[in-house]
Amino acid sequence: MRRFAWPLVAALTAAAPPPQERVIAPDGREMVTINGVARRVRIDPGAPAMPLITQDFADAAGMRPGMFGFAMDFGPKVTVTGRTAVAHVAFGSDKPARQRIGFTAKPFAAGFAGVFGPGSLPDPVIRFHLRDAIAGERTTAFPMVDQGDLFGGWAERFAVIMVEGQPMRVRFDPHHPNSVANAGAAVRLARAYGGTLSGTTSPTEIAFGVERPIRTLTLKTPFTVGPLTIGTLGVRTVDQGNTDTIADADQQADPNEVVVTGKGKHDIKNDRLAIGADLLARCSSIVFDKPAKQIRLSCR
Repeated sequence: MRRFAWPLVAALTAAAPPPQERVIAPDGREMVTINGVARRVRIDPGAPAMPLITQDFADAAGMRPGMFGFAMDFGPKVTVTGRTAVAHVAFGSDKPARQRIGFTAKPFAAGFAGVFGPGSLPDPVIRFHLRDAIAGERTTAFPMVDQGDLFGGWAERFAVIMVEGQPMRVRFDPHHPNSVANAGAAVRLARAYGGTLSGTTSPTEIAFGVERPIRTLTLKTPFTVGPLTIGTLGVRTVDQGNTDTIADADQQADPNEVVVTGKGKHDIKNDRLAIGADLLARCSSIVFDKPAKQIRLSCR
């Protein structure tokens, strides 16, 4: 009997089913029940792992705030604060499970009672279906990480790319029209790929109705995020750093001007790049595979 033990184990292992996968429709709309109260929310690949719902939904669900609050910064002097509580959460016919929920006075996304990121769902694999796959698509797998600090598990789930030999976090955001880098990420991208800023600033909504000033960064050498090639993108010029060191295509350079920047003030862990609908229109799916710690992007 012993000689057959290992082949039998191998056969059973090979026949094991793949991890359960939840498929999310392009608009991300789903009904969720919190403490028995149902509302329509959005499942969003760019949203935090801790679900964020409106104060109205929290009140209807009888949620009482606990000792943990949170704050989200959107540039200088722009902060959204909220409270949290533990509640029973269920999607569809799922069995309710206890989960910490954040709630705020303003909705994260207009028209929805809340948003759930892939890190907040119980399924091991979350597939965001953006459109039907077409011939010639290419799939790239990225390492998947969280924010990395004490409360990093509450934050978004990021893909990681390398810029100047250092990691940069990338968030996939199909519900916003433009791809945008914060100032710190833009400085690194401009330095690595020969970037210049152009155009006047224009406001772009980030979340919670908060708008930030954006300019256009044009790169002499486009860079890639898996199957996507990026030559231009928006820049949040004063968020998580500033873009003073990036050449301005709309101004003639003064040879006598010297730009001085403080050393040790730029923490690359805060650099963020958000890939929006302008680039994700070329993609059919974004898959968050938690057991593999991967994000897989399929695009043409």
